Amino acid sequence: MNGASGRMGYRQHLVRSILAIRDEGGFELPDGSKITVRPLLVGRDASKLAEIAKRHDIEDYTTDLDAALADPRWEIYADFLVTKARATALRKAIAAGKTIYTEKPTAESLEESIELAQLAKEAGVKTGVVHDKLYLPGLQKLKRLIDSGFFGRILSVRGEFGYWVFEGDWQPAQRPSWNYRVEDGGGIIVDMFPHWNYVLENLFGKVRSVYTQASIHVPDRWDEQGEHYTTTAEDAAYGVFELEGGAVAQINSSWTTRVNRDELVEFHVDGTLGSAVVGLFGAKVQPRVATPKPVWNPDLEDTIDYDATWQQVPTNDVFLNGFRQQWQEFLTSCATGSDYPFDLLAGARGMQLAQAGLESNETGAKVALDEIVLD
Repeated sequence: MNGASGRMGYRQHLVRSILAIRDEGGFELPDGSKITVRPLLVGRDASKLAEIAKRHDIEDYTTDLDAALADPRWEIYADFLVTKARATALRKAIAAGKTIYTEKPTAESLEESIELAQLAKEAGVKTGVVHDKLYLPGLQKLKRLIDSGFFGRILSVRGEFGYWVFEGDWQPAQRPSWNYRVEDGGGIIVDMFPHWNYVLENLFGKVRSVYTQASIHVPDRWDEQGEHYTTTAEDAAYGVFELEGGAVAQINSSWTTRVNRDELVEFHVDGTLGSAVVGLFGAKVQPRVATPKPVWNPDLEDTIDYDATWQQVPTNDVFLNGFRQQWQEFLTSCATGSDYPFDLLAGARGMQLAQAGLESNETGAKVALDEIVLD
């Protein structure tokens, strides 16, 4: 586990996924047998690794990535590094023949993402890329609605994601400062468009084109040491995505917005037979037969309580932590030898959308996305 001392690597992947699996004695495979895991922490700071290892009763840690990759005891290489460092480490893992599970974006450019997918294919290496938002309880409820035919023909998707990230001068920022420097791999398009790609393509249809307007709304920020720096990467992006099948998605991504919705991310889906609004956990629906009939009249106060016309979708399932659920699916695929759909090629498609979004913002034009085919 390379980078497990970082924010996401530690909280979601190490503590809530791998250690949760280990501490419960593993989980059951389809044939009734069980599989468990043993982590090896890899990083640059030996003292930090030692502290984490002691805190969580982990036997193994090292600052020598090359030695870890050469050791046959460790079957899976998991990467949670900053984007700028990821591709180099993934190349080493592919060359070592390791199974790979990685955060996204998988590289800093589309060309490099495709190259990694091609290298893994040629080496016969199994790969997995984190698609965590598909495993959110709200989006799992949405998937159930789609599969049931609730929406009829889906017409459009509107997404709102984000919150106010403090500038760092009078309150510390909630996100690392590198997120706001393009030279360090920052920017909300590279950060979020890979997420929107897999959400859209797995729920509604592949993205065929994108139009993006991005902005640097807050040009002055202060880093972790309290030093001022100038923002060089966009902190908000407003995208319009044309989907296979004809639906249109609009998603706003912003670290410069104050939240006035139920959750930090919400998707509003409209279809011919019904609509839904889903977030991280919640989901509410309005079927065609229960849709009110508003009439526009600016001279009269509207008496319809629109919130009251929506019905909550019950939580009939027990949902695991989304990161853990995907880890278990990937480990199951490794143990059974089954195909895994969220691989480095899927990761390349996410980077393709991010790069197309950047191009659209630069040119002011809608950018089409061609299908990526490996040799």
